Amino acid sequence: MLSQQTQSDQLTYRAGCLILAVDDDPAMRRSLADLLALHGFEVATAPGGREALEVLKTRDVQILLLDLHMHGVDGFELMACLRQEDLDVAVIVVSGDPSIDAAIESMRRGACDYLRKPYAPQALLRTVENAVCRRFLEQENRVIREQLEESEQRYRFMVNSSPDLVYLLDDQGRFTFLNERAEAMLGVSPESLIGQHYSSVVAPEDRDAAHLRFNERQTSWPATSKLELRLRRRLLADETAMETIPVELNAMGVYRMQNGEPQFSGSYGVARDLTERKRSEEIIRHQAYHDLLTGLPNRSLFMDRLSQALTQSQRSNGIVAVIFLDLDRFKLVNDTLGHATGDKLLGAVGRRLAAHIRSEDTIARIGGDEFLVLLPRIPSGADAERVAKKLIDGLKSPFQIQAQEFRVSASMGIAVCPRDGDTAELLIRNADLAMYSAKNRRNGHYCVYTRSMDAAPSRHLTFEREIYQALESNQFEVYYQPQVHSPTGAILGLEALIRWNHPSHGQVAPSEFIPVAEKSGLITEIGRAVFARVCTDLRRWLDIKLPPIRLGVNVSSRQIDTRDFVEDILGALRKHNVPGSCLELEITENIQLCDLDSVVEKLRTLNSHDIRVAIDDFGTGYSALSYLRRLPIHTLKIDRSFVKDIDPRSSEGCIVPAIVSMAKELKLNIIAEGVETEDQRDYLDSLGCCLMQGFLFSAAVPADTATQLMGASPFSRPSRESKQSSS
Repeated sequence: MLSQQTQSDQLTYRAGCLILAVDDDPAMRRSLADLLALHGFEVATAPGGREALEVLKTRDVQILLLDLHMHGVDGFELMACLRQEDLDVAVIVVSGDPSIDAAIESMRRGACDYLRKPYAPQALLRTVENAVCRRFLEQENRVIREQLEESEQRYRFMVNSSPDLVYLLDDQGRFTFLNERAEAMLGVSPESLIGQHYSSVVAPEDRDAAHLRFNERQTSWPATSKLELRLRRRLLADETAMETIPVELNAMGVYRMQNGEPQFSGSYGVARDLTERKRSEEIIRHQAYHDLLTGLPNRSLFMDRLSQALTQSQRSNGIVAVIFLDLDRFKLVNDTLGHATGDKLLGAVGRRLAAHIRSEDTIARIGGDEFLVLLPRIPSGADAERVAKKLIDGLKSPFQIQAQEFRVSASMGIAVCPRDGDTAELLIRNADLAMYSAKNRRNGHYCVYTRSMDAAPSRHLTFEREIYQALESNQFEVYYQPQVHSPTGAILGLEALIRWNHPSHGQVAPSEFIPVAEKSGLITEIGRAVFARVCTDLRRWLDIKLPPIRLGVNVSSRQIDTRDFVEDILGALRKHNVPGSCLELEITENIQLCDLDSVVEKLRTLNSHDIRVAIDDFGTGYSALSYLRRLPIHTLKIDRSFVKDIDPRSSEGCIVPAIVSMAKELKLNIIAEGVETEDQRDYLDSLGCCLMQGFLFSAAVPADTATQLMGASPFSRPSRESKQSSS
């Protein structure tokens, strides 16, 4: 819980602080305005840069939430106008541009922070809260600064309290004053620098750039402003050793009147330590080119290094190889033990693979359980096969994750330049084909690309054809995950989750085939099959008089957009004589709806038959509030990513209480997904979120197992004695 002082400070910061959200996407503007207004901020909106300027000139805007790419005046142009008009406003860039250059350029143009779309609501709120707090403190500091100018004592207090290095030079460039910050920044006392020339603290390689800038004579533009250079810093551990720190210099000339004429007497300057900003830029750059889970290079960095390797190989007639690596049946780990365990295992696999290649080679994680290995400058294609064998052998030793032992194998495909292609895209494509050829043979095997593999259908087409076959031969099965009322342990609902029992690959995860089904339109046929299975199981449970439950079924926008969507559901209910009150449709928060009016009408029709609607993965999108207003929903499901972040010792940064509070205010049911620990269960109970699902209670299970669970109600809270004995 936030302290009363912290809550009071936040209300003080927000009072009188106007936020302007600028975005040419109406849904995004509404989403930003609704989310911020919900947390007590005053918000105005503008559809573009030109309209934003009019608002900025007529209203006292404190914080500007700015999209970069807009029609007319874009974000960069608007930031330039702010500087030209000398408008005092803090800019937070909220952009979907994934490039690192956009983030760095925004910071250089004066943005105080950069947030990528899509963002988590708590990330936006935290960024705005920090900016408002910083703004409030800056305004307070400005008032204090004006007051301190009234006396020399107050002026010196302000200068010595500044986080920046403040100095005065005489007309010969010698220090006459430095504030106390000099010791922290330069490792020497201010007194020891008095009388020394400014060049003694400038890095030798930057002295030319600092010439006439440190000892600036101009009092207005073009006086020195935001000049980046490096200063020398003495290391406290070794007084003879020096290091350099980056600073941003602002300087101007100081004059005194002599015989009625201004006489140059020296310079006044401020040097701001840029170490943290440079470190932040480096972190941003690293995150843009590395996988956050494993720390390995991502696809962008891999493609860059592969392109360089191919260019060098063309000059030297060298050989370059690419290995496409896919872990075998890894999705079962996530499905049975949870994503947290799967993430740790992926990190361990990445580290072990990296330990089995040369320093000049590159291994990258490109998503899911797929990796790419780049082997530049190898003597022959046979060397690539030796590396593949080495990687396969390296994975044979078991992994220890949370006191559990895991054995992992991988299927690999090899493509060699110039034999198998001379472009990055072609090499990766052919290595991918070879990998699937290896996977179709047996796990833990590699294949070298051959032209005959081109005759095989692409992965998408293969999946599409096999989905048709799966529908015809009833390979799809519906599993059920219990939704448990925590205080009593009773099962009040189930979520239906589809599984594909592939004849050769075993159980295929929905994340692998659902995207293909969406693109091909087969998701509609899969949806009909799921509803038929669900209604069959519901009828059976009603017949054996199990306690009444509500069964949640996921539906996609592609299904909702079909003409027969409503009749498909109602027809399945009529056929199996199942009441609509047993069914709850789950749609995702960021679902891409083509015609919202039509969707609302369809869902209201289903509502009239007692069928309820839930928002799944709530909090991960950015248009939730607009859906809450328009869609006829009854339930919010908190996404597992937020439940995973629960820390019972501190609620700081946790968005779960806000979601629970919002649901209560809107009189909506609330379900927490991904509950895996008793601490998470206790915390959610304390918030009044009593309906939960997750591995703490049960994984998704077949219908027969679900029948047994509902009859037994085995999820009552363990006693204090059993907790102590288990620990």
